Amino acid sequence: MIAVVGAVIGTVTTIALHSYLQGQLDGQVQESVRRAEDPRPHDPLRKEGNGLDFVAMGGQPLGTVGARIGPDGTVQDGAKLSNSNQRLPEDRLARLNGDQLAALDAVPRDGRPHTTEVPGLGDYRVQTGKNGTLMLGLPLRYVQGTVGRLVLIEGCVTLAGLIAAGIAGSAMVGIALRPLRRVAATATRVSELPLHRGEVALHVRVPASESDGRTEVGQVGAALNRMLGHVGSALSARQESETRVRRFVADASHELRTPLASIRGYAELTRRGREQPGPETRHALGRIESEAERMTGLVEDLLLLARLDSGRPLSCARTDLSPLVVDAVSDARVAGPGHRWRLELPDEPALVCGDGERLHQVLVNLLANARTHTPEGTTVTARVVAAGRGGPVRLAVQDDGPGIPAGLLPHVFERFARGDASRSRIAGSTGLGLAIVQAVVAAHGGTVGVDSVPGRTVFTVTLPSDASDASDASAVTRTAPARAPALPPAPPSAPTVPHS
Repeated sequence: MIAVVGAVIGTVTTIALHSYLQGQLDGQVQESVRRAEDPRPHDPLRKEGNGLDFVAMGGQPLGTVGARIGPDGTVQDGAKLSNSNQRLPEDRLARLNGDQLAALDAVPRDGRPHTTEVPGLGDYRVQTGKNGTLMLGLPLRYVQGTVGRLVLIEGCVTLAGLIAAGIAGSAMVGIALRPLRRVAATATRVSELPLHRGEVALHVRVPASESDGRTEVGQVGAALNRMLGHVGSALSARQESETRVRRFVADASHELRTPLASIRGYAELTRRGREQPGPETRHALGRIESEAERMTGLVEDLLLLARLDSGRPLSCARTDLSPLVVDAVSDARVAGPGHRWRLELPDEPALVCGDGERLHQVLVNLLANARTHTPEGTTVTARVVAAGRGGPVRLAVQDDGPGIPAGLLPHVFERFARGDASRSRIAGSTGLGLAIVQAVVAAHGGTVGVDSVPGRTVFTVTLPSDASDASDASAVTRTAPARAPALPPAPPSAPTVPHS
């Protein structure tokens, strides 16, 4: 806007000055023509007759041109005032050439000043005398020089004004928007808080100086504070509800362990008693034991998840993953003899700081998931990759089964997620195995992910290594068949999400 205003002012000023100076010059031209036609000589050295001495009259500026018009109405002769220091008029004049005379001959003969360009001399204001015998022209270079200087000054002043206005405007806008930036900083701090899990203490607020309702920025700050208050209340209510549910699940799971153990014990005692029950009774007792065992596994899984959700810390000891993988694959080989089991272990120990029992459960759940939901003949590979000093340790369980459906893949780690929409219990799946894997790995500060396409499914667990005893040697894996345990293993954990 400042630039537009400066341009308008400069244009109007330039046009006004040009008109004023040209008007003055026209007045001088008219006065010079009048004196040239006056029969009384105004210059003592001026001669009478039809000569060009009127061009050198006193008071004429250098560069003045004049010409005599013949009886036929054409310009016959002309001269330019080139030297005002000579005494005689003819010594002050320089003759015009043919092109210059032709330019003067083209000027209208209406007795008014006209602008014409004289070749080699520039622009002139030329007027013909009333009697039509002469014409006189004064140069426009003085007017044009003055106007050009004015335009240059206006441009410099406008540019300086724009720079000054830009600096001042930036400073003023920066000061005016400083409260808004503090409001934005408050919103940024809130966006960085982990609001999606755990107990959230939302104490961040816009300062009182930026929440004054009398200003627009203050209104924004006050509205943001009210919104943060509502969000904080909602998060507190959510946390309280989750805590009650978690406590209920933990208490219920804990209370169910004893009656389930009693049911299994009494059923086994009845089946092994002195009195031999009938076939139907033995079948019923076997089903009672099987369902009680399944219910016990579900209760144990729920209790473990409730404990992990409550943030209860796990034990931390230096643990080598390689022996855990060997034991878990050995158990899986006995439980699934129809599958092909492979091991890929590093030459150096894959040390992590964690709870060995829980990490073993992670391995058992991943292998049971691959065994339960892939057909016989599938190759399942357990792989451990130990990075260099301080690098993460990666554990991968890969199979060449049919893969996980694309619609189920984003939800495989959710609780009670199953590939079987009918929730059939034929496979004995509770839908908590991979949820436990994710919870245990997260409690160890690691991550778990899955990549699945038909013919290749890989679950990858990444754990921080035990930096106190990391090895500089690069990890070199070897492939060997899994060893069968000397004693029959305990039944593996309930299988988890299918990927078929």
